[in-house]
Amino acid sequence: MDERRPTYRITDLAVSERPRERLARLGPQALNTAELLAILLRVGVRGENAVQVGQRLLHTFGGLHGLHRATMEEVQAEKGLGEAKAATLKAAIELGRRLALEAPDEKPTIHAPADAAALVMIEMGSLEQEHLRVMLLDTRNRVQDIVEVYHGSLNSSLVRVGEIFKPAVRRNAASILVVHNHPSGDPTPSPDDVTVTRAMVEAGKLLDIEVLDHLVIGQGRYVSMKERSLGF
Repeated sequence: MDERRPTYRITDLAVSERPRERLARLGPQALNTAELLAILLRVGVRGENAVQVGQRLLHTFGGLHGLHRATMEEVQAEKGLGEAKAATLKAAIELGRRLALEAPDEKPTIHAPADAAALVMIEMGSLEQEHLRVMLLDTRNRVQDIVEVYHGSLNSSLVRVGEIFKPAVRRNAASILVVHNHPSGDPTPSPDDVTVTRAMVEAGKLLDIEVLDHLVIGQGRYVSMKERSLGF
């Protein structure tokens, strides 16, 4: 018995129900992630239409975070993709990441830890090494820049607090918000994270540059160390 899932071509659907036409009529927010991927892929493969290929990619890589984290070689090795389609997908995800960092008329404003996490979650949740970045904020908590200070293995003996504040002093930032990731995907703060945070907070008081928070980014999750009173 043939137990393969039933397939249909996108052209078998009524015109009004096809992903591209629905996007034009209802906007991209009306489409699920697989349908958006299908528009980028344009066509499917034998036995799978473009939406089903999108569903397979999401399942294989564990969602958009996993697809972003995967290498070009891993993505283009998937059945029906190849270099051109893999490049299209990677470029689209990167554009989405950059869009989160830009605003046409004003800089992003940090009102809560979730606002800061949203700016870096997609990218930093997929990094394979630890990276420490500093958000430079003005007096209205608007993000002026995000500067990478360290990457690699981060612990309290390697991280120099002076390096963390150097971009803020140069740019005359009113405050900073520090973010680093855990490649394991688990954002639970380590003892070293608490030690570094405590040192940063004390240095900020001396420099009159407030440390608003220290976020630890995991895969699809984050922890605000200020909310947990760790180092603050």
